[in-house]
Amino acid sequence: MTIKIKASASKTAGIIVLPFSKDAVDLDLVKKITGIQYDPELQLAAKDITSFMHPDKKQKVVILGLGEAKDINKSDQFFRSAVFQQRSKTEIKIDVICDHLTDEYLVNAVIELRKSLVNHGVFKTNGNKYVQPDLSIVVDKKRHKIAEQALAVVESQILVMQLVDHPSNIKTPEYIAEHALASGRKYNYDVKVFDHKQLKKMKMDALLAVGQGSCNPPVLISMEYKPKGSKSRFPKLALVGKGISFDTGGISIKPSANMGYMKCDMAGAAAVIGAVELAAKLKLNIHIIGIVPAAENSVDANSIRPGDVIGSYSGKSIEVIDTDAEGRLVLADGLAYVIKHHQPEHIIDLATLTGSCVATLGYFAAGMFTCNDEMAAALTSAGEAVNERVWRLPCGKIMQQICNQI
Repeated sequence: MTIKIKASASKTAGIIVLPFSKDAVDLDLVKKITGIQYDPELQLAAKDITSFMHPDKKQKVVILGLGEAKDINKSDQFFRSAVFQQRSKTEIKIDVICDHLTDEYLVNAVIELRKSLVNHGVFKTNGNKYVQPDLSIVVDKKRHKIAEQALAVVESQILVMQLVDHPSNIKTPEYIAEHALASGRKYNYDVKVFDHKQLKKMKMDALLAVGQGSCNPPVLISMEYKPKGSKSRFPKLALVGKGISFDTGGISIKPSANMGYMKCDMAGAAAVIGAVELAAKLKLNIHIIGIVPAAENSVDANSIRPGDVIGSYSGKSIEVIDTDAEGRLVLADGLAYVIKHHQPEHIIDLATLTGSCVATLGYFAAGMFTCNDEMAAALTSAGEAVNERVWRLPCGKIMQQICNQI
């Protein structure tokens, strides 16, 4: 189920939601929609909700407080909370009036209201006990394109989150590859998948070593989108995502507490697939390469051991000290592959590489390592704008030397 974007509210809507920031209350609009004179004393603090029945229509009116201008970065939580509080076991139609909102608030509203419809009980025997509402965004036609683009973004975000959340008995490396192939067919971008036999011929030894202890063989996924008919005015960008479908730690096995979360060790891969898909869906004028080395790091008689020396796609040998450092092995092959075959001007790798980063930054920001000041500034600025913050961490002399070699 998705949300609709329309130009006027429905007379049959059971609930009308009116979001207002404290410093931008339109009294005439409130009276027009609700049929009552709005009380200026009514609080519109962040996340506050005031509900009442329309005096003439059989409609529930919900006034949602968005707080002050400084609260805009948290407005995503407010919109989602408003819908959650209206959940019902019977079908209900909700119209959210967004005509008066700024473009930034409108984008937040579309994204978070769509997320509120996600069925988190998809794997439960009896599913979700709530019926999803028939949800619409009401905004003037001139801004339908903004709302539609925001909807395209969030649909890809949801597919990424659902892929990350899938259990690993379903989400094997092959499953991730099939997901990418289906996306490529749907949005018309190139996807190639290299299977176990092809990886052996290519000498993708680091990726193969990580996956050799699993009954689910590793794959390498290569995605490419470029604008048709013209050359992108932007530099060629490569994204490389860590795709460990489950991480036991290998022989250097992890503690059992919270190991179930290791189904998420392919979140970098999911983000890369989502980014390439979105570029193709929006037909962006950018040439983008996505590489996903996908494997399952399991324990059996064939697993790599601490102390083993393995090869890699770059031709360099690697001594494995800890088999729970598998992410850097698959990324080494992925990075070497994209440099050799695509010669991108910029490379970004994304990975759930170490819990130490969460211990350092919590959930406030993702850690960012780069020796390029211009790229660091651009990523920081972009992250702030969409509430996906990054925090630059220091690079020592060794890192600087590696960057210079690349």
